[in-house]
Amino acid sequence: MAPHAKTARYDRKSGRVVVELDNGCAFAFPARNVQGLEAAKPSDLAEIELLGDGFVLHWPRVNADIRIEGALSGVYGSKAWMLRLAASEVGKRTSQRKAAAARLNGQKGGRPRKAA
Repeated sequence: MAPHAKTARYDRKSGRVVVELDNGCAFAFPARNVQGLEAAKPSDLAEIELLGDGFVLHWPRVNADIRIEGALSGVYGSKAWMLRLAASEVGKRTSQRKAAAARLNGQKGGRPRKAA
């Protein structure tokens, strides 16, 4: 049988949801990665309910939820949500090659202006 949550809490300092499982393990994940929680206030994130015998975490103030099995697998929402999340992470990454290309483009005058 899959593990289920015994407790769940929002850690304001780290911005993570910390979940203690019935098998003695614990894990945490960024609250803002969960679909429906991206714009929630810290007070909204702090109120977490365990549903379905601890297989689902639910935030009643924003009507968002996530399955424990999904959170353990790093799945924080729909397929489209996960693609957006991945794209935003890739866009934040830098490399020497990317920096060199940006410098070269800057020497050429940068990105051309859009036609009006």
